[in-house]
Amino acid sequence: MPANCAELEIRENDVLATYAQHSKNSRGRKIPEPPPQWRTQFQRDRDRIIHSRAFRRLENKTQVFFSGSGDHLRTRLTHTMEVAAIARNIARALRLNEDLTEAIALAHDLGHAPCGHSGEEALNELMQEYGGFEHNQQSLRVVQLLERKYPKFSGLNLTWETLEGLAKHEAPPKMPNVDVQSQFPSSSLEAQVANLADEITYYSHDLDDGLDSGLLSEEQLNRDIDCWKIASARIQSEYGNLPKECRHYFIIRCLIDEQVQDVVQTTEANINSAQVTFADDVRHQASNLVAYSKKRHETNLQLRTYLYNNLYFNKIVHEPHKKATRMLGDLFRYYKKYPNTMDSFAQSMITEHGLERSICDHLACMTDRTVILEHERLITITK
Repeated sequence: MPANCAELEIRENDVLATYAQHSKNSRGRKIPEPPPQWRTQFQRDRDRIIHSRAFRRLENKTQVFFSGSGDHLRTRLTHTMEVAAIARNIARALRLNEDLTEAIALAHDLGHAPCGHSGEEALNELMQEYGGFEHNQQSLRVVQLLERKYPKFSGLNLTWETLEGLAKHEAPPKMPNVDVQSQFPSSSLEAQVANLADEITYYSHDLDDGLDSGLLSEEQLNRDIDCWKIASARIQSEYGNLPKECRHYFIIRCLIDEQVQDVVQTTEANINSAQVTFADDVRHQASNLVAYSKKRHETNLQLRTYLYNNLYFNKIVHEPHKKATRMLGDLFRYYKKYPNTMDSFAQSMITEHGLERSICDHLACMTDRTVILEHERLITITK
């Protein structure tokens, strides 16, 4: 007989730690809905995110290298899938709710602008007089307002716990008939895991893309980055002289595994020290319990500085982003002058949300490719 929602919730009680966020204890959704039949509430959230248009658009949004730059370079979508995989592994080890952790991880970049972080900076500058732009808040806007798939509500009507994970450092959205403090000092362990898994993923896999592109070199990494040097020596000792692609993969695999182990062990010690019993005990903590050890944090700072100096601000990476962000500025000004050239949905948002915010939503939803095509259609051809 199929396992229904009630049985799945009983299974959670048998498997999850008491301080995990259990599905049966969810604070619910803004618009009440009947419970899912064969899924938990958080599994429903995950599925709604995967089936959203915003999720599909991530395939053609920049991670580090401009979308379409190479067949094997990561996009915002592949990055998101890797974050979700690492987040689930950490959550499973800590006996947390994997489905909630995965849902948060899969949705964490839904609001990201096209053209990477340069695109986000460009939109924020354009919107300075109108409330600014920040991709975490835009992710909330996407799942609460901009997705239009259901007849009875705007957005995806996700649970409070998933929205809490997307809110990051802001107070999670208020919901009717839900007695919640205006802002807890911390979020759930599942939200904290998804956030740290994001960091593990982009530092490790950006190394991979940097090496694949030729902008980073093993010689430089062996000279300047301690964790790479140690992992490289270990792989050489265990496997000898491997082909370059295989060697890179195994070194980065080793780096990820070390970080995951460090996070699991450090977090377990933090949980025991804090003596938390329930999920809300975690939320009342003054600081996050999911964390690196001090030593690992220092190691990652060295890697982070290296990546910024040698990859993120490299001219080959940065110049296409700068060109694309200039296009975003051109389009913003064009739509402000000719709002009727936006699609019908964006136009329908103007009365309630204002012209500038509606333009910002319209641009943030674009892929890198769409920015280029729209700029060519509306601006380049008309010059």
